[in-house]
Amino acid sequence: MNVHAQQRDPLPCLRRVPGKRPSADEIYPQLFDAILEQRIAPASRFTEESLGELFGVSRSVIRRVLAKLSQQHVIILRPNQRAQVAAPDAQQTRQILEARRMTEMTVVQLACAQATAAQVRQLRELIARERDCIERDQRGPAIRLSGEFHLQLAAIAGNGPLVQFLNRLVPLTSLVIAHYETTACTYCTWQQHKVIVEAVEQRDGTAAVALMTQHLDHLESKLLMHH
Repeated sequence: MNVHAQQRDPLPCLRRVPGKRPSADEIYPQLFDAILEQRIAPASRFTEESLGELFGVSRSVIRRVLAKLSQQHVIILRPNQRAQVAAPDAQQTRQILEARRMTEMTVVQLACAQATAAQVRQLRELIARERDCIERDQRGPAIRLSGEFHLQLAAIAGNGPLVQFLNRLVPLTSLVIAHYETTACTYCTWQQHKVIVEAVEQRDGTAAVALMTQHLDHLESKLLMHH
């Protein structure tokens, strides 16, 4: 399925400001949400031109957004071919979650040692936004914000290579979640995120690691039961 087949209203979340063209940073979450909500479906192909028309921007702006999604393995870019949304299989999903589990055990320990009160407050604000999207049944934003929670924890941990590694794994996990979860409310992770933040705030590394492991184990069992 390509973008042209969905031009009736493929990106209703886009809000144009008269006289102002959206930036790549503004387009990225909206395009990612559209992919997560399968308004641009898995295995679909789309062009820089068609996306540029939808967002009212040049191909160069769209190219930057697609480059970021490609770095995160959400889409596949090949020379002289249209971009294609990734579709991880069961083995890839299992490997992604294994890598995340090992990495995020370290991340959450580091976050416990380094998180400031302001950073804990930012995590809680992110959880509140995630919860709001779930309650409104906004699947794409809810799943994306759930992933951003983990990326923000990694940023707090302060280890650049770990941040880069998770920035490739988390968005791809979001894509798998979106493929198998039918509504935002079936994946209510904000409660699990909340208790992880409480452990981080208390600097309880042992509890935080246990909660993160339980959280990712739960995610893996939910996703792999569909295969």
